[in-house]
Amino acid sequence: MRHAVSEPPDDESHPTETHADHGQELTPTARGRTSRPEPDCPVEVALAAVSGRWTTLVLRELMGGPLGFSELRERLPELSAKVLSQRLRELRERGLLSVERRRGFPVRTRYTLTGGGRALRPLLIELYATGEALLTAGPSAAGRPQARTRSTEA
Repeated sequence: MRHAVSEPPDDESHPTETHADHGQELTPTARGRTSRPEPDCPVEVALAAVSGRWTTLVLRELMGGPLGFSELRERLPELSAKVLSQRLRELRERGLLSVERRRGFPVRTRYTLTGGGRALRPLLIELYATGEALLTAGPSAAGRPQARTRSTEA
């Protein structure tokens, strides 16, 4: 005998399971087949790796090879030293960046992407291409509000 509250009828899915038939491309392993965001979901891990304002630009600059703090500041002049320091620390904590300190005065520091950091290259390329496609489709498709214009009074 079936309990009406706890068991669904034979033709219905359990409400907490996801059964959308998107094929294996979107969720090729069980880790991605969750009903809520999980910290070990590959998509969540990838998004966390590039999260944070300026992070993608810091990664972009380091894709070309090791750079020092001053070199990064020169390449991203609008990025404050404080925020750059925070982003570099976060990338290091995520295992995406290694730091080499050279002796001397002043001490020279070089930042280099690890294998994990370099593995983000295809993701950044695809994010850029997707953003371009969304921008071409129109502002509402990009998921961002229309730019507000200030009216000037004479």
